[in-house]
Amino acid sequence: MSFGIVDMDLALGVLAGDRLSLARTLSQVENGTDEGKSAMDTLFAHTGKAHLVGITGASGTGKSSLVNQLARHVRRPAKELPPRRVAVVAVDPTSPFTGGAILGDRIRMRDLAGDPGVFIRSMATRGSLGGIASATAAVVQVLDAAGFEMILIETVGAGQSEVDIARLAHTTIVVEAPGLGDDIQAIKAGILEIADVLVVNKADLPGVENTERALRGSLDLAHPIPHRFMHHGKLETIAGVNNDPDTSESTWVPPILRTVAIEGQGIPELVDVITAHRAHLERTGGWEQRERWRLQTELDILLQNRLMDGFRSRLSPGAIEQALAAVQSRKISPFQAVEKLMSCIG
Repeated sequence: MSFGIVDMDLALGVLAGDRLSLARTLSQVENGTDEGKSAMDTLFAHTGKAHLVGITGASGTGKSSLVNQLARHVRRPAKELPPRRVAVVAVDPTSPFTGGAILGDRIRMRDLAGDPGVFIRSMATRGSLGGIASATAAVVQVLDAAGFEMILIETVGAGQSEVDIARLAHTTIVVEAPGLGDDIQAIKAGILEIADVLVVNKADLPGVENTERALRGSLDLAHPIPHRFMHHGKLETIAGVNNDPDTSESTWVPPILRTVAIEGQGIPELVDVITAHRAHLERTGGWEQRERWRLQTELDILLQNRLMDGFRSRLSPGAIEQALAAVQSRKISPFQAVEKLMSCIG
């Protein structure tokens, strides 16, 4: 792929930390333009350093407030660590009129405005399942190349397909709240299986103990680990589960934390757990494994899109519409329709 002067200027501006170049590049990448793809070719070699943290959960659990507080806390200087640069990617529902994101995260996170170490980007799902827009992976890579050390990816909370976040993030945070019945819904949706950290937000509301108890009782099913207990002063392990000591040492048990995001309660502890999870992944080789999974998922999506585009381009005009009409009228089955379409391109 050839590079234009404008494309190279944008990419070099991103690497130099120019926010205008970054914003323009993100727009090109999100829209899937040739300029965006060219910029990504240049920037990709500079990616792979950022800690990608996904925040998911049902609507009403306070995810946006939690993300806001996380970004603020990470930006505070600490004795051990200097302030880290933080980017926020908020994947919002699509406006049926404009095709754009409709929740306005720049308004919700306006107290972060003016901090040069924070960059906020709202993205529309544009019909993508799972709350993860198809261009999110590319947008995250641009922010990674721009030098942001932590990238917070907030999803729309669309339900079962939210497990898609686990394919993109190194650390996945599932947010629940008391009184919404979401603990049971999360179990049904399989969300607990992809949680690295469980957060019970709005912990000042009644019912927090019940929510935490339900989640804790489900972890053994979602994350089977050796069940150990003390018997006559000796540590014992229950038979019938994975008793490999090497495996048990490398197993991460998702902690459950309580937060009240709007008041900043529990946020320092949550940041510490996120940092500890990254250290755990790096120590056990999980970081490289998750990075491989993430890139494999991206390759699969790109291949599917490219193959589908190529397939459609080789069909005669109206072929797919005719096949769909035949399926809708129950003249042929979907399997027969696919075989017929495949035979058309020989």
